[in-house]
Amino acid sequence: MRVALYARVSTTDQHPDVQVEALKAYAMARQVEVAAIYVDHGVSGAKERRVELDRMMNDARRRHFDAVLCTKLDRLARSVRHLTTMGDELEAYGVDLIVLDQAIDTSTSSGRLLFGVLACIAQFERDLIRERTRAGIAAARRRGKRIGRPRVHIPMAQATSLLAKGASVSATARELGVSRATLQRLLKTVTANAVPSTRSA
Repeated sequence: MRVALYARVSTTDQHPDVQVEALKAYAMARQVEVAAIYVDHGVSGAKERRVELDRMMNDARRRHFDAVLCTKLDRLARSVRHLTTMGDELEAYGVDLIVLDQAIDTSTSSGRLLFGVLACIAQFERDLIRERTRAGIAAARRRGKRIGRPRVHIPMAQATSLLAKGASVSATARELGVSRATLQRLLKTVTANAVPSTRSA
């Protein structure tokens, strides 16, 4: 049996090595061949289109392997629709799905049932968290609390001076301790406000 290993981490400072090593150990213990390893690094599971996930599904369609191994369902997807769509595609290609931490193996009827149940539970939990977060924000606003990122004060005189001396926007942003996008946004606003009206009195 040939298997594909799939791992994903949401941020660039996380490391997928733990997932990959666990998947390799599983494959070795069962004496199956690792045909390919796919890793999406710094990509949210909410994104249905991912470079390595797309490549894996294309290879699954070509039957480059017989099963996909991952550590948890949420490494593959975060929504019931995406999970079930992916499960249906893999089934159509004749490729099984094995999820280590949740004991799912879609080559068995009980594994297929568990796959569906856990996908629904995962979506239910995310919906509850989303509802609680919205309720918490609404309650905070009613108490008069400001929600959102704090406003950043940028000394425009200093920014203008640095830019006039030939500093790049990126270098100026670093000097002021703000992001390049924030500085660019403010510069556009200032420039737009500084343009005199061309309409005659």
